[in-house]
Amino acid sequence: MRRSPLAMVLLALLVEAPTHPYRMQQMIKERGQDQLVNVAQRNSVYQTLERLVRDGLVRPGSTSREPGRPERTVYEVTDEGAATLRRWLREMLPEPAREFPEFPVALAFLALLEPAEAGELLRRRLTTIAGRAAAIEAQAPPGLPRLFLIEDEFRAAMLRAETEWLRGLVADLDAGRLTWDRALIEETLARFGRTET
Repeated sequence: MRRSPLAMVLLALLVEAPTHPYRMQQMIKERGQDQLVNVAQRNSVYQTLERLVRDGLVRPGSTSREPGRPERTVYEVTDEGAATLRRWLREMLPEPAREFPEFPVALAFLALLEPAEAGELLRRRLTTIAGRAAAIEAQAPPGLPRLFLIEDEFRAAMLRAETEWLRGLVADLDAGRLTWDRALIEETLARFGRTET
C-alpha cells in the first residue's frame, strides 16, 4: 500500500487496540491529530481502512451493536500491518518528503498583487499563524510526557518560525524595502525569462 498520513494514524491506533472506525475518528479528534490528517469526512476513514484491509495490513474482527446504533465492525492490525507501520516510520523520519503545500505557490506569484494588498494579506496570515501556535501550546494537558506531545511541539516550532519570517517580510513590505511594479516585472521577465527554442 502507498504510504499516507491517514493510513499511518489508523495503523497506529489499531496497534494500541482493536476498534471500530467511528471510534478511530473520535480518537483522532480528541488527540488533536485532526491537525495532522483530514478526517472531517468519516468516509475518508472508511476508504483508508478498506485499502488497509485489501492490502492485508488490517483485518475485520468482531462486530458489536449498541442499543439504537448500527452494527459496528471492530478492526485489528495484522503482523504485516504493524511491521509496515514501523517501516514507514523508518523511511519518513530521516528523509524529508516532497510535499506540495499551497503557501509557497502563493508566494511564487506574489507579484500578481499590489505590494500593499500583499502586505495586508500576509499580516492576516501572521495573526492566524501566531494564534494557531499559541493554541497548540495551550492545549497540552499538564503532566503529559513530552513523547506524546512531540508532533505538537514540532508544529508549534514550525508556526513560530513562519511567524518570525512573516514579521520580517511584512516589515520589509511596510518599509518599502520589498516592492514591485509593472516595470520591474517586465524588466525581470526580459532579463531572466525563458527564451523560446
